[in-house]
Amino acid sequence: NFSPLRFSSYPSDLPQIAVIGSQSAGKSSLIESISGVTLPRAAGTCTRCPTECRLARAEGRWKCSVALRFTVDENGQALGQARIVAFGDVIYDKAEVEDRLRRAQRAILNPRMRSDHFLTTESDEVSDPEGQLTFSSNCVELRISGPEVADLSFCDLPGLIASVGRSGNSNDIALVENLVKSYIKKPSCVILLTVACETDFENQGAHRLAKEFDPDGKRTVGVLTKPDRIPSGEEHHWISFIKNEKEPLEHNWFSVKQPSSHELKQGITWAEARQSENNFFSSTPPWSEMDAMYQKYLRTTNLIKRLSDILSDLVAKRLPEIHDEIEAALRGVSEMLEQLPPPPSADPRADIMRLVHAFTKAVAAEVAGVPDPDGLHQKLRPAQETFRRAIRGSAPAFRPYERRFASERSFSSPGFLENEDEPAEDEGEEGREIFIDELPGNFPWVVKQAYVTRFTRHWNAPAYALCDAVYRDLAVRVRNLTHDHFGTFGQGLLEQRVRLLVQELVKACLEGAKHKIDWLADLERQAFTLNTHYLADYRDKFLAHYKGARQAGEHGDFIERIRGYVPAGEDEDAISKILSGLVELGVAGVKPEDIPKLLPPDEMEPAIEIMADVRAYFQVAYKRFVDNIPLAIDQELVYGIEREMYSALMAGLHVNGPDGDHLCREYAQESPQAASKREELEKKLERLSGASEELLNLGRS
Repeated sequence: NFSPLRFSSYPSDLPQIAVIGSQSAGKSSLIESISGVTLPRAAGTCTRCPTECRLARAEGRWKCSVALRFTVDENGQALGQARIVAFGDVIYDKAEVEDRLRRAQRAILNPRMRSDHFLTTESDEVSDPEGQLTFSSNCVELRISGPEVADLSFCDLPGLIASVGRSGNSNDIALVENLVKSYIKKPSCVILLTVACETDFENQGAHRLAKEFDPDGKRTVGVLTKPDRIPSGEEHHWISFIKNEKEPLEHNWFSVKQPSSHELKQGITWAEARQSENNFFSSTPPWSEMDAMYQKYLRTTNLIKRLSDILSDLVAKRLPEIHDEIEAALRGVSEMLEQLPPPPSADPRADIMRLVHAFTKAVAAEVAGVPDPDGLHQKLRPAQETFRRAIRGSAPAFRPYERRFASERSFSSPGFLENEDEPAEDEGEEGREIFIDELPGNFPWVVKQAYVTRFTRHWNAPAYALCDAVYRDLAVRVRNLTHDHFGTFGQGLLEQRVRLLVQELVKACLEGAKHKIDWLADLERQAFTLNTHYLADYRDKFLAHYKGARQAGEHGDFIERIRGYVPAGEDEDAISKILSGLVELGVAGVKPEDIPKLLPPDEMEPAIEIMADVRAYFQVAYKRFVDNIPLAIDQELVYGIEREMYSALMAGLHVNGPDGDHLCREYAQESPQAASKREELEKKLERLSGASEELLNLGRS
C-alpha cells in the first residue's frame, strides 16, 4: 500500500492501480463496489479529478478521511512541492462520504477559493461557482479502514471523453487524456481498464491508451462492466475476452455486474449487491455455462483478490529498489539542508560575536603561516626574491679602467660573490658602467655619499612592488575568509559590512607599510653602519679584485707571465733572474706574485679605493635593506591586519552600541528565499522519512 509514498511527492515509479475508461464506462460503480462507499453522481461527467483511494483492513470502527492534494496552482503551473490539505474531520458514517467527496471535488475545481468554504456551505448550495475548472490534475485522497475493508489502493481517473457540448471546452478532451497518460505511462502502474459491454469495443478510447503504453498487455487488467446490457445474441463476442482469446492480457479480462441506478436509489446494500451479482453470473447464460477455469474471472470479489495479488507481487519486486531510491533522496535532501545557512537564533548578538571571534582567529592562523604550498608566506617568496634581486641589481657597476678601454677590456664578477648567490657584476645600476676616469680628481667623503644616494634612490619602487604584491594576495585571502565565515549569515548584510570594514583596514595597513618603506629608504640615503668588520672585509676583497683587474689591463702580458711562471731549472727566464737578483741584494722570500708590487704607483689608486669603499658599503646596505623591508611589511601590513582586525570589526559593526540589538536582528534577518527553501526541504525530508518508515513497516509485514 503505497499512498503515503505519494504524499511525499517522491518522483519514483511507485506501484499503484489506475482505473481508466471512457465516460460512463462504469468506473465509479466499480470503485463503489470495491471501496464500499457511494461516490457523487450527477448528470454528465462525474469524476472531474483523480481520486486516490487507500483501503486497509483494520480492527475497530470503520472510518474514512478525506484530503486534497494540490500539485499545480490555479493557472496549471506546477508547484514543485505537493500541498496536502485535510478536508474535514474523520467520517465514521458511510452515508456521509458521498457528500464529502462532492464538496472535495468542488474545492479541487476551484483552487482560487478557500477549500473550507466548501465544507461550511449548505449541501444544496454546493453548485458550480463562476470560474470553476471543468477538470483538474489536483487530487482528492480517500483513506478508508475497517474490519471488512480490502487491502488495496487505486486511483480513479476522469473518464475519457470524445466530444463536448456547446457550453463545454474543447481543450478538456486533451486535458483528460494527458491526465490519464501521466498515470499509466509509469512502468509500475497497473492499468485497470474498464470497458462497458453496452458499447462497441472499438469505440472505447481507453483501450487505445492502454495499448499505447502497455502494448504487450503485461500490466493491464481488463474489466467488462454492464454485462446485463449486452444486446441479445452478442454475448459470445464478450465471452471471448474472458477466455483471453480477444485482446489477450497477461492478467486476463474480468467481468463484474454492479447495481443499477434504480437499485442504488432503492438503498440496496453492498452485501445485497454482491449477492445479486453472484446470482446473475450463476444463472444467466452464457456466463453460468462457462467452465470452472473461467468462473474465477467473474464477480467483483475475484477481481479484488486478483488485483490485491498483482499489487502485492509488484510491491515485493519494487520494495528494495524504492527503499534504495528513497534513502538516496534522503541523503540528497540532507546535504542540501546542510548547504543552507543556519536559521537565525534567538540571540543574534551571540551568533555575530562567535562569527567575529572565529573570523579573527582564522585571519591570525593565515598570517602566522600554514605548512601548505598555497600558504601566505609560501606564495610571497617569489615576490620577495624579485625584490631582493631588484635591489641587488642597483649595485654600482664600477670598472677599474678608462672608458677608452671599454671595448678592449672585460670585467668579471668577483668570485667571492658567487657563494652569496649574487647576479653578475655587470648587472649594475640600470646597466650603466662607471669608469675610473669618470671619478673626480680628489675624493672627499661627499663623493662617496653621492654614490650612496645614487644607488639608494632606486630602492623605493621595488619595495613598493613587494608591498603591493603582499597587499593583493592578503586582500584576496581575507576576502575569501570573510565570505567563508559570514557568507551564509542572514541575507548577506553582515558579510557586506564586514567586507567593507576589512577593506578599509587592509588599505590603512597598506598605507602604514608604505610610510614605513619611505622611512627606511630615507635612512639608507645617509651612509652609516656599525658593522665595520663586515664592511672592512668586503672593502679588502673588492680592493684586491679591482686592483687585480686594473693591473691585468695595464700590464696584461707581464701579469700573465707571472701567473704562468714555472721554475725552469738551469735555463733562467726573466722572472727567475728577477727573483735571483733580489736574493743577491739581500731581499729573500719574494714570490713571483709579489713582483707586481715593484711596479710604479697607479695614479688612479685613490679612485680604486673609493670604488672599493662604495661597493663594500653597498653590500652592507643592500643586505640590511632587503631584510628590513619584508620585516616592515610583515609588521605594518600582515601582522597589522591581525592586530587591528577585532577592534576594527567591533567598532564598525556597532553591535555593542545603543542600537546593537536592532542592528544584530537586522544583520541576522534571513532571506525569504533561504527560509522558503529550508521549509520546503524540511517538509520533503519529513515526508521521505515517513515514506522510508512506511517501507520498513511493509517489509516487516
